[in-house]
Amino acid sequence: MGPTEHPFSLEGRVALVTGASSGLGAHFAQVLAKAGAKVAVAARREDRLIALAAQIQKDGGRALPVVMDVSDAASVDHGVTEIETELGPIAILVNNAGIASTAPALDMTERDWDAVIGTDLKGAWLVAQSTARHMVKLGHGGSIINIGSILGLQAAAQVPAYSAAKAALHQLTRALAVEWARHGIRVNALAPGYIQTDLNKEFLASSAGAAILKRNPLRRAGQLYELDGALLLLASEAGSYINGAILVVDGGQSIAI
Repeated sequence: MGPTEHPFSLEGRVALVTGASSGLGAHFAQVLAKAGAKVAVAARREDRLIALAAQIQKDGGRALPVVMDVSDAASVDHGVTEIETELGPIAILVNNAGIASTAPALDMTERDWDAVIGTDLKGAWLVAQSTARHMVKLGHGGSIINIGSILGLQAAAQVPAYSAAKAALHQLTRALAVEWARHGIRVNALAPGYIQTDLNKEFLASSAGAAILKRNPLRRAGQLYELDGALLLLASEAGSYINGAILVVDGGQSIAI
């Protein structure tokens, strides 16, 4: 495919965003919708999905709420089929669903470990596989964007499962990029740093949060809109030759000593 007049446009494409009930996922869904995509918003909390879909449609977009547990293969397959039936073939996947459990490594329970790995790594794998199977079957390719983290690049205390899951997700991204490129499927990861959301703004304003941000070359947290350019680059034809990349958006946090 040659250069297009509007390379960042997603007009006419169908996108799936997991973990869309709040935070980054809800924001990503709105950004993709504003770029022209028909967006399926997936998570376990239906009420929040319905509210988000209503907001997207109020803003002139098209959205479909889909209840999905990414750690359950049957739930994933059912959701992907529903999206394809209601909106059309999925061209963009934003694998955003994730949880974290904060505890010293000596104290973390097996249950907490399994929950984080099951959602953040296994869940991303299940959704990517199910979506890619449909892309291959229909022969149209697409873009898969796994949401990683700078904690998958650098180590921090008391988040062993999350850090391990995100590091593994980065490597899974590379492995799938190599294997699925022949099907016209690009697989990349977006690795945010400390981005301010409703969930973490109190922590970032605390002394512990301030100490972390003091080590950032920009001396501040990122804002949600500062992920938009990277997301649209990876999702659209503007990034058509980007495959297997881990795109870090962190103000330089992960490279600072």
